Amino acid sequence: MFQMNRCGYNVVHPEGIVIDRPHGSGDYLFLFFRSRMCVEAQGERFLTDKNTCIIYRKGSRQYYHDIEQPMVHDWFHFDGEDVETFCRKLNLPLDTPMKVHEPVYVSRKVSEIQEALVQNGLYRDEIIDATVRCLLMKLSDIRNRIEPNKPVSKYYDLLVSLRNDIYSNPSVAWTIGDLAARVNMSRSYFQKLYKELFGISVMNDIIHNRLEYAMYRLKNTSDSIRDIAAQCGYENDVHFMRQFKKYIGLTPGEFRYQGRRSGSRRTEPTDGIRKYGASDAR
Repeated sequence: MFQMNRCGYNVVHPEGIVIDRPHGSGDYLFLFFRSRMCVEAQGERFLTDKNTCIIYRKGSRQYYHDIEQPMVHDWFHFDGEDVETFCRKLNLPLDTPMKVHEPVYVSRKVSEIQEALVQNGLYRDEIIDATVRCLLMKLSDIRNRIEPNKPVSKYYDLLVSLRNDIYSNPSVAWTIGDLAARVNMSRSYFQKLYKELFGISVMNDIIHNRLEYAMYRLKNTSDSIRDIAAQCGYENDVHFMRQFKKYIGLTPGEFRYQGRRSGSRRTEPTDGIRKYGASDAR
């Protein structure tokens, strides 16, 4: 089982930062840089674009600094006897900067880890272990599933960017026609490619994202159900309540009551993504 030592989500350093640990941190370190960085790995230095991740193995030198400000990143220190075996199985390299094609997904997983640490529930360790493994498997899947010779691959970055816009803006009333027009495709071809790439239909992806954001707002704010419906792209609260009940199995009011009984922690979101701040970096 992977053990989580420390975690930081959406950590911002307005003045930048320089980290240099010649012998590592005594554990494995996952870093997801959401701003441009200089990173050292295996004795070489790389200038990385935003949305780059690296997994430092135990004992490796950890060196990185900002090349633009503010510096923004997600990170977690973790350990486990089978970390390297698991990564080898996934063909996921350690000590190597990797481009992240679905940054919203990665940040969400780190936020889930942070949430599990804060809530300290009965199955916290199992939830964290599963979440880390899901994150690493997703990174591997993204790296390996889109082969250059597949016709769909040339649209991958374009549709990933579009999907990130959808995830980051749950209040927008997205339509199939508008989305297809943004990528210059017919409605039918757009829907076919989207389902082939992401394993879910466009509308179901939009609905799931809206409801995930709605659950966050219900648990962590005192906004009215009508206001939350509007924040999640619903024209009226009746439609919102029906769809919420259909997919979640509870009414919004029941879900809010259940969440408050469990003692959920209040925080504020950023760009439609749950935010669980960390006071210390790295």
